[in-house]
Amino acid sequence: MDDLPLRYAEMGGLPIDHSDKPIRLFKSDFLEFFTHITPQVVVAIWTPVIAWLLWRAFVFAPVRGAYLHIPLAVLCGIAVWTFTEYTLHRFVFHFHPQGETMKRLVFLFHGIHHAQPQCKTRLVMPPAVSIPMALVFYFLFSVIVGKLLGLSHWVDPIVAGFMFGYLVYDLIHYATHHFPIRSGLMKALKRHHMQHHFKHPDLRFGVSSTVWDHVFGTLPE
Repeated sequence: MDDLPLRYAEMGGLPIDHSDKPIRLFKSDFLEFFTHITPQVVVAIWTPVIAWLLWRAFVFAPVRGAYLHIPLAVLCGIAVWTFTEYTLHRFVFHFHPQGETMKRLVFLFHGIHHAQPQCKTRLVMPPAVSIPMALVFYFLFSVIVGKLLGLSHWVDPIVAGFMFGYLVYDLIHYATHHFPIRSGLMKALKRHHMQHHFKHPDLRFGVSSTVWDHVFGTLPE
């Protein structure tokens, strides 16, 4: 493991902390509470939402018994999520801010994870962030797929696939940091993500998939 000072640790004036005791971000206990989340809570929140969207997809299918579009839409949603995950991680979470306010903001929503990568309660996205983002993406899918493409019956299953992709991403991210994975695809994903943290912080942005790192050339030579 390279002794590389990560940019995000430097933003907060913190060394890389490999303990799992959380670094406090806010003086307010109320605000601090919302910076911690466990994967069990994420599963409990989003599994019913995904199930509800799939139920709606079947109930509101344009032709009763014609359900082939549902698995296709779900697969499209998962694919769109993998691209969204890569894009957010590369261009939003690893945005290089100039002003102190923006540096603080970037540190709060992702830099803290690089400063303290083993903190168990900051490995999945807190609902205070994920719920507003989900509403924004549902609106975007409704406009683009439902209105512009005229495929309103595809919206719910696509969003279900998108949210399923997000849920899998969160669980994979948690597993890569805390589970002893020794074989298979998960071992490759763990190695890929650990190298992002400790060797190539400006490369290897995929977490649940490495496809877009290959497509956009964000793998080391």
